[in-house]
Amino acid sequence: MANLRELAESHLAAARTDKHGRSALLIANDGPLRQTVIALREGIELAEHNSPPASSLQVLVGRVRVVVDDEPHGEFGEGELWILTHERHSVLALADSVFLLTTVTNQQGQDSYT
Repeated sequence: MANLRELAESHLAAARTDKHGRSALLIANDGPLRQTVIALREGIELAEHNSPPASSLQVLVGRVRVVVDDEPHGEFGEGELWILTHERHSVLALADSVFLLTTVTNQQGQDSYT
């Protein structure tokens, strides 16, 4: 069983020393379900990307902004859970941050949203 507090601490420490300012670990991989802990140093962005059929972002540490079409879609802090848009989006760390990304990957006949 994963301890999210410990994972957040260790991956944030790794992101702070990583030349790209990030660290991530897939912690659940069960059929179409994926859960990943992602740590980003302040100012680091996950570039625009497609959205899977379903996904959520739960901030464990810090604050992040979701951006759609170069416009802020929302800002989320510790303890907040957000259902992600079905549009291409990016994620920007407004502070050193860690979040749990939960996704449901392609299921029979379902494609990622682009």
